[in-house]
Amino acid sequence: KMSVPDYMQCAEDHQTLLVVVQPIGIVPEESFFRIYKRISAVSQVNVRDSQRVLYIRYRHHYPPENNEWGDFQTHRKVVGLITITECSSAKEWPQTFEKFHLQKEMYGSTLYDSRLFVFGLQGEIAEQPRTDVAFYPSYDECETVEKRIEDFIESLFIVLESKRLDRATDKSGDKIPLLCVPFEKKDFVGLDTDSRHYKKRCQGRMRKHVGDLCLQAGMLQDSLVHYHMAVELLRSVNDFLWLGAALEGLCSASVIYHYPGGTGGKVGSRRAQGGSLSAEAGNRHRPGAQEVLIDPGALTSNGINADTSAEIGRAKNCLSPEDIIEKYKEAISYYGKYKNAGVIELEACVKAVRVLAMQKRSMEASEFLQNAVYINLRQLSEEEKIQRYSILSELYERIGFHRKSAFFKRIAAMQCAAPSIPEPGWRACYKLLLETLPGYSLSLDPQDFSKGTHRGWAAVQMRLLHELVYASRRMGNPALCVRHLSFLLQTMLDFLSDQEKKDVTQSLESYTAKCPGTMEVITLPDGLKLPPVPFTKLPIVKSVKLLNLPTSLRPHKMKSLLGQNVSTKSPFIYSPIIAHSRGEERNKKIDFQWVQGDVCEVQLMVYNPMPFELRVENMGLLTTGVEFESLPAALSLPAESGLYPVTLVGVPQTTGQITVNGYHTSVFGVFSDCLLDNLPGVKTNGCTVEVIPALPRLQISTSLPRSAHTLQPSSGDEISTNVSVQLYNGETQQLIIKLENIGTEPLEKLEVTAKTVNIKEKLYGDFLSWNLEDTLCQFPLKPGKIATFVVNIKVKLDFSCQENLLQDLSDDGISVSGLPLSSPFRQVVKPRVETKALNPQESSKVGDFSHVKVRELHQN
Repeated sequence: KMSVPDYMQCAEDHQTLLVVVQPIGIVPEESFFRIYKRISAVSQVNVRDSQRVLYIRYRHHYPPENNEWGDFQTHRKVVGLITITECSSAKEWPQTFEKFHLQKEMYGSTLYDSRLFVFGLQGEIAEQPRTDVAFYPSYDECETVEKRIEDFIESLFIVLESKRLDRATDKSGDKIPLLCVPFEKKDFVGLDTDSRHYKKRCQGRMRKHVGDLCLQAGMLQDSLVHYHMAVELLRSVNDFLWLGAALEGLCSASVIYHYPGGTGGKVGSRRAQGGSLSAEAGNRHRPGAQEVLIDPGALTSNGINADTSAEIGRAKNCLSPEDIIEKYKEAISYYGKYKNAGVIELEACVKAVRVLAMQKRSMEASEFLQNAVYINLRQLSEEEKIQRYSILSELYERIGFHRKSAFFKRIAAMQCAAPSIPEPGWRACYKLLLETLPGYSLSLDPQDFSKGTHRGWAAVQMRLLHELVYASRRMGNPALCVRHLSFLLQTMLDFLSDQEKKDVTQSLESYTAKCPGTMEVITLPDGLKLPPVPFTKLPIVKSVKLLNLPTSLRPHKMKSLLGQNVSTKSPFIYSPIIAHSRGEERNKKIDFQWVQGDVCEVQLMVYNPMPFELRVENMGLLTTGVEFESLPAALSLPAESGLYPVTLVGVPQTTGQITVNGYHTSVFGVFSDCLLDNLPGVKTNGCTVEVIPALPRLQISTSLPRSAHTLQPSSGDEISTNVSVQLYNGETQQLIIKLENIGTEPLEKLEVTAKTVNIKEKLYGDFLSWNLEDTLCQFPLKPGKIATFVVNIKVKLDFSCQENLLQDLSDDGISVSGLPLSSPFRQVVKPRVETKALNPQESSKVGDFSHVKVRELHQN
């Protein structure tokens, strides 16, 4: 029973001669494969003076029991043996040569010829001319290896051609031997060898065998003739196993004719040239193949020669592409009758699938593959199972069944870590699992999942990601575990149940305790790069808003209070074109400014999608354009909270344009940089603002008590507070104002002005008067210093002939409104045009730093 299937078999392999290359004794693996690669490059042979071509199939391992099926299908027969050995002294030579003979005996019944390549032996023995042994001083000094192989293949061809001619010649009177497969031999003991049935069986099997030899010898038309004759003979005696082989031979020869490029799927495996049928079939090339010319002149062509086939109708013998598949089905059904032919049946299914893949007939190919899955072979080793499932996966991939391909590759991956294996191959398991991702519409780039609709079966994808996590852990790579678990949580959050969310986050926290998650790209040994996984859904951000500074800290570009207000008008241009680009919205400049060195705020509206309280340990702003010190915050969001405002703060250290690009978080031990451009549906009123240089900060306090209520609402462009004082007509009182520099910049200028509002009667003289000379002597006012100046309040009203005045003025007392008490104030320091009647010395020192206003007047 043939026990080891060759899953790489394809129809064109039926025309190849099998040569086994093996080491004898101790040969370094690297050295052996260097020579093996050079030998296997000589894989194509052009026969001199004819259009015939031979193909050689090399193997460095071949089970001897498979060789016993060489009469059934000659491409399974080892016809050539090349052995490679090392021999350093003449004393070792006899033992080495003996090993060569023992190796030949293993395949002795089928070998046409053999060669021994000896490396390292020099001297008298190495100088003796021999045909079957080649001596080389070292693996680097062996230029003639390819030439020796060419000679070797020439000897194989001579034997093949002689056998073909011998078997093809009609020898009337001679008994045709009965060819058998190993398990049949016991069944034919004692049969009547003179019966017509028996003779037909012998003839049919021999015809099929000659067809195989013709195919190997590069005579495609002859092989088709012999296969047709064999099918008729074997069908008449119900010899089903060999009838299946004859039909498969017919299919192989037809496939070779129809698909000169080959069906094996190796890129550039063959190329076709023009010519007759035999030329099309013969002149095919394999990569790196070296051509060898063989002279068949020593052989006579008494049997069927290459010219005979030209007289036979090509269409009659060569199957059409559709018929090829029908004959494959028939052959496989015959193989299925014999449990010992399981490997033959399996390989025939694989060959048919490769042909159907060429014909783009995927559904029929899947039927053959489904049959191959259920063919019962002996108990396979774990390694053989891995190979079987991997090849099934590749074949499903070839016919476009990507998910089915991924399914079998995943089984192969699981097989790598089967409990029965003493040392499970977790690395191989992980590598195979990665290869299944495309079949399940799964990518390891979180960007692919941020574009909307989800592709693929989420339940299967989650299972696969869990398996990647487990394989990573068994490989001893916690960083990979964290990356895959982070990816699972980020991309599959919508599909996880509440319990699964808890389980995944607990696992993640246990892994990140040993290896925190980072934003670095992880590069695997095979070069695959795993991008970082930012947690943009933990929490989910719905809007981002840059906040203006508090009124007391807000910079104002103010016109001189002592000068004329000049309104600058600009043309109004209407455009119906509105840009909806998110990028333009993000880069839109905001109409307020931030100040260098002052705390600035950004408000996010967030919510927690988790069924438990979400702790964000480190949340801060990501910015570009200006050096910025982010002051991280720690959040604790209630379970499945609605929109929740979160304010993130920071301090710009330099001036210029600053853009808020996103935010960073630390959740479950994973550090994330979340960019706004990657957040779908986030509303923002612009994320770029101007940072101006640091400004002075002034705190003002007065000697008068605060007013109980506001006398006049603030315009918004100024900061005001209200103090009150009650005076009799003609009375005078001093208002002492303290100016304290509570900032880091010196105060250089001071400007004071006054205005009176709601005056119903004529006011005589200066209601408010002051002298800034003593105050300005203390300027520039350094940080932490205090200056004072005095305002004199004098009331002088005319009450004559005003009957209703008392009633009209009874609403309010006399109030003096000043700048805020115990609160910061900032204005742009800028020289103003002097309009108030001040002396010249004061005029040069007056700035627009602060002002005092009288809101309303009242006489008691």
